[in-house]
Amino acid sequence: MKKLLLVLFVLTAFAANSILCRIALKNGHADPETFSMLRLLGGAAALFFWHIVRKQLQEIRWKIIDALLLCAYVLFFSLAYVQLSTATGALLLFGAVQVCMIGWGALKREKLSGSKAFGILLAVGGIVALLLPGTSAPPLLPALMMVASGLAWGAYSVRGKNIVAPAGTTAGNFILSIPVMLALSLLRQEPVHVDASGILLALLSGGVASGIAYVLWYQLVPGLSSATASTLQLSVPCIAAAGGVLFLGEVPDLRMVVCTLVVLAGIALVISADRKSLRGGRYP
Repeated sequence: MKKLLLVLFVLTAFAANSILCRIALKNGHADPETFSMLRLLGGAAALFFWHIVRKQLQEIRWKIIDALLLCAYVLFFSLAYVQLSTATGALLLFGAVQVCMIGWGALKREKLSGSKAFGILLAVGGIVALLLPGTSAPPLLPALMMVASGLAWGAYSVRGKNIVAPAGTTAGNFILSIPVMLALSLLRQEPVHVDASGILLALLSGGVASGIAYVLWYQLVPGLSSATASTLQLSVPCIAAAGGVLFLGEVPDLRMVVCTLVVLAGIALVISADRKSLRGGRYP
């Protein structure tokens, strides 16, 4: 039950990132680059303070590749959400995550049972069906940016399977991301735009929905196969779509509801298959 509650919190936090970012950008509270910087700064501050309180500064780990992946994920995420709706952006993001993590699992020769493979196909099929003709196609460049963001997050999650200090590694990644983003900011030509609401939304996204949630995700990932970890994240677009209804007035049609149920059914099949594999000793 504890693990289930942690998974639910993390997935909801991931969806909250889409909602908070979309609210900030749609309503003109911040430009995407400034939102990204404040989001990373919020995560770095929250995690650094956490280590100070617990007197564990020595546990902070510095992994430049992970920090670069984090920057790529956050920046492309914000740039894409200038034009994408909450649900569409989340679907593209976690569809790309699915491809990245399943592909890595295949390279590592993780076994896929028939029921697990069917569950993955069902979940991905639900997302594809939602984006096929009948809904407005997303603009190409923002869509590609969100796919790039998803691939960066997928790689970040895969690398997280090998770490031994989730909190310290996540803190180090956020802290290292700040000078990277500052260097990138020297290339921007547009003026900085942010108001009090934009600052609050970005810090909430960074400190709670990103920093804390990523630590918990790092703790959960080592106990999951790549297939299960990526498929679980396919529930995030469903949660984000619900948030879009509540906070942005994005009312879903019947197809959104049906596709959401299909995605959740696929997730349930993958989780069930993984439990059987674990009981049978096929995963370490």
